[in-house]
Amino acid sequence: MYHTWMRYFTPSPLHHRLGLVCLGVGLQHGTLPPVGPRTLDHHVAVVISAGRGWLTTPDGHRHTVTAPALLWLLPDVPHHYGADPDTGWDESFVDFTGPAAATYTELGYIDPHHPLVPLADTGPARTAIGRIARAARRGNPLLDVETAAAVHELLVALRRARADTDADGEPVLAALARDAFLPLSVAEHAARHGMTPAELRTAVRRGAGCSPKDYLLGIRLGRAKELLVATELPVAAVARRVGYDDPAYFSRLFTRRVGLAPARFRDRQNHRVPGGWSTQIPDPAHPPRVE
Repeated sequence: MYHTWMRYFTPSPLHHRLGLVCLGVGLQHGTLPPVGPRTLDHHVAVVISAGRGWLTTPDGHRHTVTAPALLWLLPDVPHHYGADPDTGWDESFVDFTGPAAATYTELGYIDPHHPLVPLADTGPARTAIGRIARAARRGNPLLDVETAAAVHELLVALRRARADTDADGEPVLAALARDAFLPLSVAEHAARHGMTPAELRTAVRRGAGCSPKDYLLGIRLGRAKELLVATELPVAAVARRVGYDDPAYFSRLFTRRVGLAPARFRDRQNHRVPGGWSTQIPDPAHPPRVE
């Protein structure tokens, strides 16, 4: 015996320009019949929250699936899977497509080389899928936009839930973020973690989808923007606070990445308020409350 509920959608060409669109959603449990062998022209994320089963990959290898787990069904790649006929499983799935899927793949959120991904927790992913299921009510005028937004949320939730990382991603990323404002080269960061530069590049690209240099630069420039907007520190002082001893070099980096020089960015973002500037720099982890 098994129970199944599913809905399928046909987003318009305009909605496809959102980058990702949802094509369908399903909630199923029990001793479900096997799926495939078949090939689809879009992505499907199949979240197994309870039970066990199997997945056969294109190379003919049969993998045991034990919940919690994620099955990635990729476009134009044959797949064949099913629940154990004795235990069954609890499954929810989302079909999606769009050009942003290629970007999520490049960032490592979708891994074509690992169609079976052990998960630490399916709760957040099921919450995102629940949003899609609730949006699927008949006559919902916001259906395609709501479901597209939830697909983005689902991909982030699945990335966080991977069993091979903690909630904040690879430990090396947390360490780099902690040390981002130290005036260290990538090689020096690698040495601090007992890694070669090549090993650090591999770890950061796997966890963040970019090079260590770009990862550190994003953190530094984000903090620099906060200091430019929230304080009256000179640009040179801001540069030193985020790890650059050469203000001219910092300004060139900032301008190239942001599209505005630091002083120009400050002028555009400046909000004049009665009482002048606060001398306290906001802590991003504990933003002030608006009463």
